[in-house]
This record gives sequence, structure tokens and C-alpha cells, in this order.
Amino acid sequence: MTVNLEALPLRHVLTVPAMGSAVRLARETTEQVLAEWGIRRHHPTVDPALLILSELVSNSVQHAAVLSPNVTVIYAAGADTFAFAVHDRHPYQPALFAAVAGDRGSGLATVMELTLGLGGTAVIRGDADGQGKSIWITLPL
Repeated sequence: MTVNLEALPLRHVLTVPAMGSAVRLARETTEQVLAEWGIRRHHPTVDPALLILSELVSNSVQHAAVLSPNVTVIYAAGADTFAFAVHDRHPYQPALFAAVAGDRGSGLATVMELTLGLGGTAVIRGDADGQGKSIWITLPL
């Protein structure tokens, strides 16, 4: 699945403090945004997307809060694609595909298994200054 993220016409951005409530706020916002965009709650991509998002936000809160007081979720969608990124200002970039190969049971392995199982993609984009990153998940609708 190759998607030009910049070409997706629907956009929304959420920034929340890097604390436990961030996961709930991100999930609720995701549900609201998808509904506004006409993506129904029972669509087969929605529940896996919510689980993936929850895990990524939780990881940012748990591992990056010391350097990143906020977590930002960027949403984008088009006719047949839903994409989202979780951004924090911690420089560490996890090895996404290594999680699939060997770290069964970890949250990141679950993220990757769900993403790839749906025919989606996952990439890390580092900030220009090297002090943060966004993990982008793209899923077909």
C-alpha cells in the first residue's frame, strides 16, 4: 500500500499532555473524527485502528514524556485510506519491523501485526532536528 499522505484531503490534529489520559482522549477524538468523515464505527478498520493508536500513544506517554511534555496525533483520510501519526519529541526511534520478527507479545509487535494484517503500512519519520519522531500508520478503508 503506497499512499501520498500529503494528498489525503481530510485532516485533523490533536495535541494532548503526555499523561495517562492522553490515550482516552486520543481514542475518543479518533472516533469523533472518523464519524465526522463518514467512516462508520462498525467499519472493519476502526477497531484495529483504535487499538494501534492506543498502543502508540501509550508508548509515547510511557517512554517519551521525560523529553516530550505533549503527544500529537495527526489524522488524514481519503476515499480509501485512513492514516494517522503519533508524534513526540523524544529522539529514540523503535525498530518497527524487528518487533514483528522477534518481540511477540509486545505492544509494538501487536501494532505491526495488525497494521500489516490489514494491508497497511507503518513508517517512522524523524523530525528535521533529530529530536523527535512521528510513527505513521496507513490503513485501507
